[in-house]
Amino acid sequence: MMTRVFLVEDDDRLGRQITESLRAAGFDVAWTQRGDEALAADFAAFALVILDLMLPGAHGFDVLKALRTEHHHVPVLVLSARPDAADKVRALELGADDYMTKPFWPEELLARVRARLRRPVLASDTYTMTAGPLRVDFSARRVTVDGAPIDLTRVEYELVAALARRPGTAISRGWLAEQVLDSSRDADERTLDVHMSRLRRKLGNGGERIATVWGIGYRMDNA
Repeated sequence: MMTRVFLVEDDDRLGRQITESLRAAGFDVAWTQRGDEALAADFAAFALVILDLMLPGAHGFDVLKALRTEHHHVPVLVLSARPDAADKVRALELGADDYMTKPFWPEELLARVRARLRRPVLASDTYTMTAGPLRVDFSARRVTVDGAPIDLTRVEYELVAALARRPGTAISRGWLAEQVLDSSRDADERTLDVHMSRLRRKLGNGGERIATVWGIGYRMDNA
């Protein structure tokens, strides 16, 4: 069975070139030119996503954020005509695995695709994280402590999931506030701390696994 790649690129000429190059290399390519159509896709059906940023219908960052929020672990290679370091940092913070600046040689893109596919990817339907009594099941969006399910709000779940995806890593309060809180409300660090306090109380002894990293943010301790 051929490896399936999902290409999201609005430029007709470039999209055709990439599609032809990948198909010639033996890949099965699905191509869309709109961000809103990408948002409706079944990402679990693909081994890799190649994602442009400037798209009609929805920005590439929105597609990437939605993909990772839904806990899809498919590798994402971002394409952009903007060489700004800020865009690259933003893409990587949102969960991109690689970043290429246009223009590029087709051979380089193919090499990047093959290199990324050689790396192991956690299966989204079986991916869980356990830290002492705390267990996070990403596919089911379920959190348990000592086997008992914990009733969490969307924000509370997203906070514990964001920490659990990178156990042992200090994650800044600013990043958590920007990525998890509702931007239409008070998405500041003080509000984040209030949510985190409530989350810890709900988790009981499981909340002890969420450590405060002074001057930075929070960390999930699973050791």
